Amino acid sequence: MNEIKVHEVGLRDGLQIEKQVVPLEKKIAWVEGLLAAGIDMIQLGSFVNPEKVPQMADTDKLFAHFSQDGKKPAGVVLSGLVLNEKGLERGMACGVDMFCMGVSASDTHSRKNTGKGSDEAVGQIIAMAQAAMKAQKRIQVSIQSAFGCGFEGPIPAEQVLAIVDKYLAAGIRNISLADTAGHAYPPQVESLYAEILKRDPGVELACHFHNTYGLGLANGYAALRTGVKYFESALGGLGGCPFTKVAAGNVCSEDLVHSLQRQGLATTIDLDKLLETARDLGGFFGRELPGFILKAGSIVHFKKA
Repeated sequence: MNEIKVHEVGLRDGLQIEKQVVPLEKKIAWVEGLLAAGIDMIQLGSFVNPEKVPQMADTDKLFAHFSQDGKKPAGVVLSGLVLNEKGLERGMACGVDMFCMGVSASDTHSRKNTGKGSDEAVGQIIAMAQAAMKAQKRIQVSIQSAFGCGFEGPIPAEQVLAIVDKYLAAGIRNISLADTAGHAYPPQVESLYAEILKRDPGVELACHFHNTYGLGLANGYAALRTGVKYFESALGGLGGCPFTKVAAGNVCSEDLVHSLQRQGLATTIDLDKLLETARDLGGFFGRELPGFILKAGSIVHFKKA
């Protein structure tokens, strides 16, 4: 439990749906705020077509900036999302520490997101992951729409586990389940992660929940009880997949950290500094962000572990 890691994805998943493009300098300032708060896994962006997602047009520059000596503390992992081989090449060239890539368990969502069906996408992702591992890069593979789909409805667990089996057979041991549509509920979360651990007790598990129907943090607790180590969340609770039916924000990083710290977990993160960056985020977009701790204030006091 002491090894719990918060993987901040706000710079990618949080911003990709925002119409107001954030300047590179502001993104750099937010990342510096996250680093000052002690967040040691940060997803800086995705390597996608800038015409389709203008918010990600400066991802290469953002990685290049923080890959310079002295720009990030030792041990900090900068991750980037890649959808195809071209994205992988771009990431290799600009200093990505960990490549995140995945396939949707929903064929409909997969085609809307990548233009490929789930079966075709699995083969492509496995080949990319193996290429990155061969280059001595850290990887994480995901299964999107793992708990349900806005287009197809319920996704059978067997459908998700079939993809897990392909990942494991390819030698991939870092797997994230993403609740892209926000359909997950706690017993389902516990059951699905338990089935993965039956297949390989040594697999490193990650979770990525959206708060579409108000169960994001509850699902995070369910994942924690099952033994999940990596928790993906977004500063301010921003985010949402542009290619799902009902887009809603991620689990809020400040709320997640606050809840973990009440249990004596994630104690290397300075929540006050995290809240400062979240306030600046809200000020930039000129609206109230959905996070609860940002409004109510913290009832835990930071003491560096």
